[in-house]
Amino acid sequence: MLQEFREFISRGNVMDMAVGIIVGAAFTAIVSSLVADLINPIIGLIIGGIDFSNMFLVLGGSGDHASLQAARDAGAAVFAYGSFIMAVINFLIIAFVVFLLVKGVNRVKEAAERKAKAEATEEAPAGPSEKDILIEIRDALRMRDTPPSSPV
Repeated sequence: MLQEFREFISRGNVMDMAVGIIVGAAFTAIVSSLVADLINPIIGLIIGGIDFSNMFLVLGGSGDHASLQAARDAGAAVFAYGSFIMAVINFLIIAFVVFLLVKGVNRVKEAAERKAKAEATEEAPAGPSEKDILIEIRDALRMRDTPPSSPV
């Protein structure tokens, strides 16, 4: 059983998946910082400094709270629609950033494939075609089967 587990772990696709998860976690931190630290402040300026994340309704009318965190700390049931709006905005921004990243990676990959294909085409020697080789074989067989002509 231990041997089977070692074989499973050492397969390429499992290792690729592990690397993908690790890189994905690091990438998530970068994209989250991009959204929270760079893009959201710009959006805040555009929409007049509105902070959606602090918009909420207290369900059951259990008092007036200055912020969402204060309402949660007081134990009030809150309908935090602003946090949901921010989550949707963040998702759309992150999805767009990932789209741009994938598009860029695909362009680089396609350019590398085109370059490799062009190099392979250039490196291929311009040797005889299949037809030329068959003609040579035919002629060689004729020469072998034809009796030599006698001198007169």
